[in-house]
Amino acid sequence: MLLNFDRLGWWKYILLAITLLTAAFLLLPIVFIAALSFGSSQWLIFPPPGWTFQWYSELFADPRWLESAWTSFKIAVIVTILSVLLGLVTSFGLVRGSFLFRDALKALFLTPMILPVVVLAVALYAFFLRIGLGGTLAGFVISHLVLALPFSILSISSALEGFDKSIEDAAVLCGASPLEAKIRVTLPAISHGLFSAAVFSFLTSWDEVVVAIFMSSPTLQTLPVKVWATLRQDLTPVVAAASTLLILLTILLMALVAVVRKVLKQ
Repeated sequence: MLLNFDRLGWWKYILLAITLLTAAFLLLPIVFIAALSFGSSQWLIFPPPGWTFQWYSELFADPRWLESAWTSFKIAVIVTILSVLLGLVTSFGLVRGSFLFRDALKALFLTPMILPVVVLAVALYAFFLRIGLGGTLAGFVISHLVLALPFSILSISSALEGFDKSIEDAAVLCGASPLEAKIRVTLPAISHGLFSAAVFSFLTSWDEVVVAIFMSSPTLQTLPVKVWATLRQDLTPVVAAASTLLILLTILLMALVAVVRKVLKQ
């Protein structure tokens, strides 16, 4: 075969070297921040002069960090539920529907993925400030939902497009109502898309910092905003510890997605 890796000769070593360099470029910052979180120095110094769990102890002992983490988790869960529900309804309309400007509407829903985040953040901030939602939990949820919804629509639409609708029609012919057929036949068949939508929606909200900075207030901050604010004031390794936990949760969820999708497709 033309693209057979074993027949590329010495080119395969060049491709392998490029792959390793790219992986190192992406992974080394994560390794560095994780190492700094265990360093014994009170400053962000690499390599660390020693190793300690002190910064994790300070992180979990500080109620401000815990409150920020709880705020992030609460917002992310609400956004995930709303994103999957709205994404499911929207995907049915975009995939099954036949109406004018359907492709344009789909592109409109995906606009938040294309626009620079800071532009979207400024627009949302100005609008929410005018209607009194700035610095509120509802403002956080709505702004994060705007960012998360495109991921749900893409994941669920892709799963729906790969589902054979004739199976759903057969269930209706056997006596099930259209709604019952969708719930008992279609939803289990596209469960991998729903799961992916939920995870990506959660991570979009959990990791979001640009929009969250504009939406935050002195009494309502998410964990990424707390990391950013602390980093501007003090280069304490507690920031590295919090960042490491953020990265760890993201990696675990992405690994869970890969495993669950593989299981569901078997």
